Amino acid sequence: MQKSEVVVNGFVPKKKKSFLQQLSSQKELVIITLPFLLLLLIFNYAPLWGWITAFQNYKPALGVSGSEWVGLKNFTDLFHDSNFYHALRNTLGIAILKFIFGFLTSITLAVLINEVRHQKYKKVVQTISYLPHFVSWVVAANIVYNVLSTDDGIVNKVLVNLHLVSHPISFMGIPTAFWGVMVGSDIWKEVGWNSIIYLAAMTSIDSELYEAASIDGAGRIRKIFAITLPSIVPTIKILMILSIGSLLSVGFEQTYLLSNPSVLDYSQTIELYVYNYGIPLGRYSFATAAGIFNSVVALVLVTSFNRLSKMIDGESAF
Repeated sequence: MQKSEVVVNGFVPKKKKSFLQQLSSQKELVIITLPFLLLLLIFNYAPLWGWITAFQNYKPALGVSGSEWVGLKNFTDLFHDSNFYHALRNTLGIAILKFIFGFLTSITLAVLINEVRHQKYKKVVQTISYLPHFVSWVVAANIVYNVLSTDDGIVNKVLVNLHLVSHPISFMGIPTAFWGVMVGSDIWKEVGWNSIIYLAAMTSIDSELYEAASIDGAGRIRKIFAITLPSIVPTIKILMILSIGSLLSVGFEQTYLLSNPSVLDYSQTIELYVYNYGIPLGRYSFATAAGIFNSVVALVLVTSFNRLSKMIDGESAF
């Protein structure tokens, strides 16, 4: 036995493996992960070199090397533009509402599906709930317009027939209703897909906990709040941390397709702002500066929320 080895209770503790040894012992997982790492490098990290155009008066004909360097001028113009703050308000408003109601509805749906005892019915409900996720926003936006239409929209028909309103409401033409339309349509499209991870977490809960609760006389509601929800709290925290990173990305396609001139005051998000005031006007550097702001805020939010979670109970995503 070497002198450096310490005997604890008659056993010699194993030496800590080096990073290369750990990779070698998990080579199958590394091989599976490689394609996703390549996609991440090609489509997420390689384009970052274009950030240098934010500090230039970039002209495509001159390229990066021939364009004039202007320092922080594009960022100064961005932070002095009142339209930017208007877009930031709309982005934060829609994003926070999506964040809150998205989590509540997906967790609720997952709990309800988990409580279904008839397996065939359970599979049918789960399939129907996540099918809209695979529909493109081009199709989904048309469905939303038809459902909320003042002519034959089912929502207005129900409201009028139930005498809740005297005449059809133009939901798509009311500026203050746009945030609700965005959140509602996003929930309809994504709630089933988002609930899959929670359902997977619920399947790993020890069934003996439910049996013990039944012996103690706990009902189904009591089991949900005493066993099911506390058991998936770590999953909820991880997903919340990951979702915080995309807080300022409310979905360009959805916003662009559902927006119209009558609701522009409430529909212009940062993504639409970049599209309207940057690229079409040839202000590529200005658009890049806005994109950098978006990314930096996302990084700060993710890091802060992750550190806060770690301080509270020691659990974090990284």
